[in-house]
Amino acid sequence: MPGQLQVVATPIGNLGDLSQRAREALAHADVVAAEDTRHTGALLKALGLSKPLVSLHEHNESQRAEKLLGHLAAGESVVLVSDAGTPLLSDPGFELVRRAVRAGIEVIAIPGPSAITTALAVAGLPVDRFCFEGFLPARASERRAALAELAREPRTLVFFEAPHRIAAALADIAASFGAGRQAVVARELTKAHETVYRGTLAELAERAQAEPNFARGEITLVIQGAAAVEASAIDQALLRRTVELLSKELPPARVAGIASQLTGATRAEAYALAVGRAMTPASDE
Repeated sequence: MPGQLQVVATPIGNLGDLSQRAREALAHADVVAAEDTRHTGALLKALGLSKPLVSLHEHNESQRAEKLLGHLAAGESVVLVSDAGTPLLSDPGFELVRRAVRAGIEVIAIPGPSAITTALAVAGLPVDRFCFEGFLPARASERRAALAELAREPRTLVFFEAPHRIAAALADIAASFGAGRQAVVARELTKAHETVYRGTLAELAERAQAEPNFARGEITLVIQGAAAVEASAIDQALLRRTVELLSKELPPARVAGIASQLTGATRAEAYALAVGRAMTPASDE
């Protein structure tokens, strides 16, 4: 019989958050697949355990998945962990889980800590509907384009952000979403120096520039969604006219970018209209 792949959540900062089920899974594992074997090795040592470790990260997952599937096919128990929190959520493991499912191998989750749900729990913002967007692009132009797509998202938004980019990211988000939108920056959650900053995007952007500690440690960003009137306030007639005029001189991708900025529509919506015009025969004009 094939073994079992267990996707195990580990603490995001406080060892006391490791569940009893997670401890037992690690204790009985034949192999532990870890994002960083040094980090997981320290966790196992703290638990008094010693297990064979196989590194599994974004640069080697395709190759290592095959090796781990071999362990599973031989009837062994494989535990998948990331450096912190729940695997697959902006962490490696998706390809391994997908291939295990396709191979008919049982996959179970042992739930536990996640920076996403922890930040939402303390944010004081609506959590009945939310979307997780992972890390924003590092390049400023790509980040601003991604934010333009999300500016009218009505659900609460959750991002991870690198500390050295948080000030620039907040400035771009405030410019795209509006300076008055409420947001929370949660830093070092569950750790000794946990700090939760609350305020408008403009206020948080200013604090990020002024306070050195703001840009230290692991950061989760929670932003209130767009108001219903804001989310639906696109002037469709203006959008169509803008796309019509720009399409006479520019390719669809360029049309979409400019029309999005001028009308507030998403790039995807503007691009669909632009492509439709590009495919319309001239005789139909």
